[in-house]
Amino acid sequence: MIGMLTGRVAALGADELVLDVSGVGYLVGAGARTLSRLEPDQDIVLHIETHVREDAFKLYGFLDDIDRAWFVHLQNIQGVGAKAAFAILDTVPVSEIANAAALGDKSTFARAKGVGPKLATRIATELKDKAPPTGRSFSIGLPVHADDGTTGGAPVAPAGGDSLAREDAVSALVNLGYNESQARQAVAKILRDAGSEAPLGDVIRLSLKELAA
Repeated sequence: MIGMLTGRVAALGADELVLDVSGVGYLVGAGARTLSRLEPDQDIVLHIETHVREDAFKLYGFLDDIDRAWFVHLQNIQGVGAKAAFAILDTVPVSEIANAAALGDKSTFARAKGVGPKLATRIATELKDKAPPTGRSFSIGLPVHADDGTTGGAPVAPAGGDSLAREDAVSALVNLGYNESQARQAVAKILRDAGSEAPLGDVIRLSLKELAA
């Protein structure tokens, strides 16, 4: 299986790109959010999810591995295929998806194109008590992809930094005696209100206050 590709963007399409890797052009499916950050001839690193079926071999690419992890996680829900997973990721940032999952907030998932009320409810219900994905842990330095699509030379932190901080807060609350479901809901509410950049200590303190209310 292919887990990562490093190469040059040879062509861009409506829902795919061709990545030139040492003269071999890989056709990679991608979401609108990813494609909007790319330009022809740009050197990039793509985190790859490979789908192998009897009649197809498809590659899906992501600039951030936590997006790839959520792409897989969402498809564990019946009725959610690659198209619906991309629609959700294109509409909702992964930090919001994690909050919505913990809180059982179906309205967040219903914002995605093609995700109706029934499917949104199923997604929110089935994800509510599941731990969010953290992605793969890379031991090599990967290029940083700036918001303007350019690539910097500094190494990027392991994928899923926001998810790791969330898990640290949940773990702290569980160690204090709260059950995991309660802890996840409290942390999700605080992160939704205070933002994903809130210091870990503040998240834990405010979550404890939320749980005591």
